[in-house]
Amino acid sequence: MGGKNHNTETRAILEEDASYFLRQSVSSPCLSVVHKAEGAYIEDTNGRRYLDFHGNNVHHIGYGHPKLKKAIAEQMDALPFAPRRFASESALALAKKLVEIAPGDLSKVLFTTGGSDAIEVALKIARAATGRHKTISFWDAFHGAGFGAASVGGEQLFRSHVIGPLLSGTEHVAPFPVTVAPMVTPTLMEKPNLKSVRRPVPVSCDYVLEKEGDVAAVIAEPARAVPYIPPPGYWQMVRQACNDHGALLIFDEIPTGLGKTGKMFACEHDDVVPDILVLGKALGGGILPIAAVLAKSELDVAGEFAFGHYTHEKNPVTAKAALTTIEIIEQEGLVENAAELGKYMLEQLNLLKAKHSTIGDVRGRGLLVGVELVLNQEEKTPANDLAEDVLYRCLSKGLSFKLTMGNVMTLTPPLIIKKAQIDLSLEIIDQCLSEAEQAL
Repeated sequence: MGGKNHNTETRAILEEDASYFLRQSVSSPCLSVVHKAEGAYIEDTNGRRYLDFHGNNVHHIGYGHPKLKKAIAEQMDALPFAPRRFASESALALAKKLVEIAPGDLSKVLFTTGGSDAIEVALKIARAATGRHKTISFWDAFHGAGFGAASVGGEQLFRSHVIGPLLSGTEHVAPFPVTVAPMVTPTLMEKPNLKSVRRPVPVSCDYVLEKEGDVAAVIAEPARAVPYIPPPGYWQMVRQACNDHGALLIFDEIPTGLGKTGKMFACEHDDVVPDILVLGKALGGGILPIAAVLAKSELDVAGEFAFGHYTHEKNPVTAKAALTTIEIIEQEGLVENAAELGKYMLEQLNLLKAKHSTIGDVRGRGLLVGVELVLNQEEKTPANDLAEDVLYRCLSKGLSFKLTMGNVMTLTPPLIIKKAQIDLSLEIIDQCLSEAEQAL
């Protein structure tokens, strides 16, 4: 994927792009120039076609779904915009649909134009409802790029000292363990001295909330998008601790919601209902930006204060896009497809793990899958250089995905993916791993 492989047109566009856009980590320089996006594929101006297992998690229903494009066009003809203080039938229909599919008793809704803003709305609601301002969140988590979202997030890239002080009271704890020792139970996990293979098991949420004393909310990804899957019983313990100490539980389902993990919402795997749930990314069907905050009715406590007040808060076109996206997910059985093919993908990747000593771990739920590359299986030494080599080899063979934490191949296919496409991706990964291992 180096510059030498680009044609003249692509190089010219990339050079011009670099001259106009501000540089920022993980976004620049650009890999190539996207020319077309359709279904599970993107195509660049070099004529290369990629099976997209990244998609920023917006492409649940695939790129350019015909039904979605038709619905957007019809809505633009019928009503292209509604000023914020007026009701909009499509926005109301979306709100009703979200309440219908949401877990538990989440029955109040606000829309924003992006996930970062939705996270900050959730934080405002938590402060208003509890009279407190502190939050507990996890290192390594990502909740968005705004000041509030970056403050509760745990990735250094978004918390750089060059930006200056972030929000006060945003306390962080170690995330739930990736690999725990044998026989670890929810009861044992309450013990702060228990050791895991990779890192200490975090002290209990109950302990942290008790010591802080005045926490408004715990905010977390129910399944971390790296991805890491919580140990059994973990979120039940957190839910109980929040109940005991008067803190709210906010689940960030921006990357994991709407079927990615094989259930409509990732928190349903753990049978835990948050007080506030945040959606985004795929909600706009991979075409339009929209996010949503779902809250319990008792949190509707600050009618005299503006939580969002966004210009496009009830935009009829983005609302119609989101409503149609959910309908497509339901009508085409995409949640079930994610569960079935995700299970198959994990099984096949575990077979590759037995073949490749550089695969230290395979984990995931549904179509949120991680393959951790290591130099040493026992010590789990991260193989960052190897992972980058594998990434570029896969790109050259038509498979796109994301590297997270430096050495985790994060595979997030669209929910429309077919078994034959999964098999193709596995073949590419197998081949590229072999080539990269030989080059070590």
